[in-house]
Amino acid sequence: MTIVRSRFAPSPTGFMHVGGVRTALFSWLLARQAKGEGTFILRIEDTDKAREVAGSIQQIEKSLQWLGIEWDEGVDKGGPDAPYLQSERLPIYLEWAQKLIDSGRAYADPYTAEEVEAFRNEAKAAKRPFLFRDHRPENPPVYDGTQPLRFKSDPKAYKWHDAVLGDLSTGPDAIDDFIIVKSDGYPTYNFSHIVDDAIMGVTHVLRSQEFIASTPKFLNIYDALEIERPILATLPFVMAIDGKKKLGKRDGAKDILEYASDGYLPEAMINFLATLGWNDGTEQEIFTVDELIEKFQLDRVQKSPARFDEQRLLWLNGQHIRLLSLDELFARSHNFWSDKAHEAGEERQKQVLELVKDRLKTLADIPTITNYFFEEPIPDWTMIEGNKQLVALGNDGIRELLAQAVVALSSSEYTPEALQETLNGLLETTGQKPGILFSLIRLAVSWAPFSPALNETLAVLGPDTVLARLENSLSKLS
Repeated sequence: MTIVRSRFAPSPTGFMHVGGVRTALFSWLLARQAKGEGTFILRIEDTDKAREVAGSIQQIEKSLQWLGIEWDEGVDKGGPDAPYLQSERLPIYLEWAQKLIDSGRAYADPYTAEEVEAFRNEAKAAKRPFLFRDHRPENPPVYDGTQPLRFKSDPKAYKWHDAVLGDLSTGPDAIDDFIIVKSDGYPTYNFSHIVDDAIMGVTHVLRSQEFIASTPKFLNIYDALEIERPILATLPFVMAIDGKKKLGKRDGAKDILEYASDGYLPEAMINFLATLGWNDGTEQEIFTVDELIEKFQLDRVQKSPARFDEQRLLWLNGQHIRLLSLDELFARSHNFWSDKAHEAGEERQKQVLELVKDRLKTLADIPTITNYFFEEPIPDWTMIEGNKQLVALGNDGIRELLAQAVVALSSSEYTPEALQETLNGLLETTGQKPGILFSLIRLAVSWAPFSPALNETLAVLGPDTVLARLENSLSKLS
């Protein structure tokens, strides 16, 4: 079994959204696939203090924990390479930066921001790309930590293999001098992640497509520090549903924890994220976590961007709800029931839940689809007005059908089987279609936009409730 040490290293600059969580998931799947030889690391890259958002680290942890993406080493767990918070590792970066200074591969940047901007404008006026290495100081000052520290690049052509994109190459113009330690003493991402990955023995580095242009810089750093390259894998962008732009907050890239409060199951979200740009080469769409761990391969990740389709996520969530046992589903649904439902007790809740389970798309549907089992519904006559077939009957026709329903259901036994016979008989005596008669009875007893099979709904409601609600609807019509 190949040893795999993968990592997820987000910056605490806001909530976790779909793209970031997918990167974490793919890295985690690789580590879990290696069984006892796999380690998944959670490292927080908090060196950009200007963009850091308070509470983000806790939000990152909660997001991964909700999904079941547990880390073996990292923040709050520790490990052999602790600490895993970059702001607590500054002496380590300075030690490695000194290696570059000593080997002549890093120098103190003496220029002001205004001087650098002037260099940039000069290149623009000359219609040539701006390269900082064209302005390297001949006699840079001794580095004392008050100026930025720049990497002295060695521009050259590179060829490398990407586990997703395949064989890639670039020319020397893609490599320039760049800052590795800022004047505030914090390292930049371009430097710190390479140092940390080397120290922590990371074997697989997965990251978004936006970093592909920076890869030659990373390769140049690997060479300068004489570090063996890890396996690099570039994940395609997650696009908005129209496929025209990268998914953003305006397009649905919301906090991953919002899906938890909206009634989505973590298994469904894992399934959705895993198949957002990956497939196992079959037509299978529903995957358990264990199946994903067994089947996931980087070479099956697609090169082209994936589209974020929230309707597909909703469908997957409904499928995963139906995979749960009644007891599991009831345990997950605790926070979604109404107060009246909780007052009715666990046995009654489970009875209703078993009835509506196949119609749930999210756990948040539970109040809408179940409240009429626990409290009197408020009649909504617009539901009848919006049904052309019922409107065509007129008030007299509706009253006649409800009156016949009262008579038939008054003498029926209240088992699903007996009620179905009664309803079938009522169809014959009234000469009506099921879509008209059953819709009317359903509305009169539930006033819900949808419900389970009518015979089962009536059986759970019981004769007293059913007949009282039918009579009440009749009196309102009168």
